[in-house]
Amino acid sequence: MGGKVAMEFALSHPQRVISLVAADVAPVAYDPKHRHILDALEQLDLTKVENRKDADKLLQKAIDTHGVRQFLLKNLKHTDNGYEWRLNLPALDDNYAAISGAVCEGQFDGPILFIKGGDSDYLKPEHESAIRDRFTQVDVKIIEGTSHWLHAEKPRIFNRLV
Repeated sequence: MGGKVAMEFALSHPQRVISLVAADVAPVAYDPKHRHILDALEQLDLTKVENRKDADKLLQKAIDTHGVRQFLLKNLKHTDNGYEWRLNLPALDDNYAAISGAVCEGQFDGPILFIKGGDSDYLKPEHESAIRDRFTQVDVKIIEGTSHWLHAEKPRIFNRLV
């Protein structure tokens, strides 16, 4: 989602961007394959959560990858009344179709680094034309042994590339 926002901004305001990184996402429309994650976060009964370990355990059924759960749980904050999400889940829910949609047209001539998860199907060879139509200085790196959630699964390698 962040990579799409960055690409959209760079294409809409190229004079305001020097370079950017897109983590395992292309400027194309995607099927809503992470809908179950948003649903799991919305359905989590935060009144039953006394600590992050409780939340992790409750999310295990819907989200099987430990690193992904840990990444998502960074958005859980403790308040005087218990726990709540930092994320605006209703806004994400209302705008999920737009978030999954294609990035606008335009061209960005600065460098962009696409980082692909080695086991992910988010960056495909058929996306190359959509990428090259919009971006003229493309570099691609692959982090082997990661899914779409590469920054959560191998954060040290990801941070080194960025």
